[in-house]
Amino acid sequence: MANETNNFQELISHCKEYGYIFQSSELYDGLAAVYDYGQMGSQLKKNIRDYWWKSMTQLQENIVGIDAAIFMHPTVWKASGHVDSFSDPMIDNKDSNKRYRVDHLIEEYAETLDTQARDSLIATMEKLLAADDMVGVKQLIDENKIKCSVSKTSNWTEVRQFNLMFDTQIGSIAGESDKIYLRPETAQGIFVNFLNVQKTGRMKIPFGIAQTGKAFRNEIVARQFIFRMREFEQMEMQFFIRPGTQKQWYDYWKEERLKWHESLGIPASKLRFHDHVKLAHYADAALDIEFEFPFGFKELEGIHSRTDYDLTRHATFSKKKIQYFDNELNEEGKPFGNYTPYVIETSVGLDRLFLTIMSLAYTEEKWLKEDGSDDSRVVLKIPAMIAPTKLAILPLVKKDGLPEIAKELMNECKGSFMCFYEEKDAIGKRYRRMDAIGTPFCVTIDHQTKEDNTVTIRYRDDMRQERILLKDVKKLVLEKLI
Repeated sequence: MANETNNFQELISHCKEYGYIFQSSELYDGLAAVYDYGQMGSQLKKNIRDYWWKSMTQLQENIVGIDAAIFMHPTVWKASGHVDSFSDPMIDNKDSNKRYRVDHLIEEYAETLDTQARDSLIATMEKLLAADDMVGVKQLIDENKIKCSVSKTSNWTEVRQFNLMFDTQIGSIAGESDKIYLRPETAQGIFVNFLNVQKTGRMKIPFGIAQTGKAFRNEIVARQFIFRMREFEQMEMQFFIRPGTQKQWYDYWKEERLKWHESLGIPASKLRFHDHVKLAHYADAALDIEFEFPFGFKELEGIHSRTDYDLTRHATFSKKKIQYFDNELNEEGKPFGNYTPYVIETSVGLDRLFLTIMSLAYTEEKWLKEDGSDDSRVVLKIPAMIAPTKLAILPLVKKDGLPEIAKELMNECKGSFMCFYEEKDAIGKRYRRMDAIGTPFCVTIDHQTKEDNTVTIRYRDDMRQERILLKDVKKLVLEKLI
């Protein structure tokens, strides 16, 4: 696997060199923890998003999608608890003035220890954080003489909570404006639209509402490339259920989501469940699906049993009734009437999933050629169904009518999937370039094509080549994309 054999920095460099990810505002020396997706990256990101959207809405009979606004009434965030409690414990080094999230600081130090000591330290930290014992956390840092990576000293401040929400002003005149927030999550847009969707869609419980979109968090310690950013994209689904059935649906969705990740080609050995030691204020059960990134197992997706917390809070703060009338309970011989639904949440970071795919795909290969000389390539083995470009169409030379045949094939295929046309450089160099950007299929148009209407198709992952009829190219690629 790429994250076992390749340096993470090489992956980051590759992402820039081949148009996947650029540092935001790089022309002006960049903006920390903010990234732009290039021509290849934006297409891969879209393909991943579309795959999630299709699996959550089109392939489900009881889940629909919405697109809520980023700006929301400020009371939404008071009701959700974000104004009062959406914070991370931070600590500053007095000598370097560098600020750290305490869990990240301790985790990085723990990685320098042997397995038993590391696990013991992490377990102690998690218990202290679960109990909100910030004095104990500070004592743990002092006892282990954990040092700042910049100053190399252990001269620390006390641990403090830092709110992660960005705020701004809405209105045209400064001083007459109201403060609002950039949403730190997309879930609240679903909750405040629960009645709108349920009534207009005539939805019956159990049902879900899905959404993808940008969220913003003022991460003080943003790190590890696109793993933790200040502007990121979430793909969330809130599944509304009868009270008392939450364990059944919690177990269902955690298994379904694990299967979904595996359907993207992520090996089961690289995924695991991690139950939360400290539950969020809204949850009665929570876990993460973690992936083994090049820097260790980290959260990829969260599954949370949110009870009726969100709908109840919004009903309280808005002073409007948010309930569901379940007449099917009467048909089952049970007491029926209005109730506030419980919620199971699935929330995956699109950027983290992008990084997962790239970490697995990035591969360096070396081998001996028949003449005994060395050869090598860098290839992105992105699953064909989500690869940015599916087919490269390459005329062998720029004359003899070969470009005209190639462009006819391009016109035939480009309405069905993303194609790339190139006629510059030797065919071997073009193959290597397509390997590096992750194109799963290359078709070469040569002089034999004019004789028998056949072409050479090359498969990215094993570099195998075969001769097929020109008219079969589109059909073959479409079959491979399923």
